[in-house]
Amino acid sequence: MTLDIYKIIIRPLHTEKAINYIENENTLVFIVDRSATKHDIKRAVETLFDVKVVKVRTLITPRGEKKAYVKLAPEYKASEIAAHLGLI
Repeated sequence: MTLDIYKIIIRPLHTEKAINYIENENTLVFIVDRSATKHDIKRAVETLFDVKVVKVRTLITPRGEKKAYVKLAPEYKASEIAAHLGLI
């Protein structure tokens, strides 16, 4: 079963820690669908934002949400996507 790429990413996070990841690690942080795999998340981010994803790390928050840390390839800037999303 594959998920619709528009339903995988629920929302970007704009906490202080997430902004630090954007600026220092070239990594975007999203809340994603609990049933989404790392491969699903990578495909969704690459398709929606037209970037190359190097690595995806996930965790389940204490609130029961799934958080994904999506590291972009060096030729892409997480800060540009964050600005486009209105995060910074």
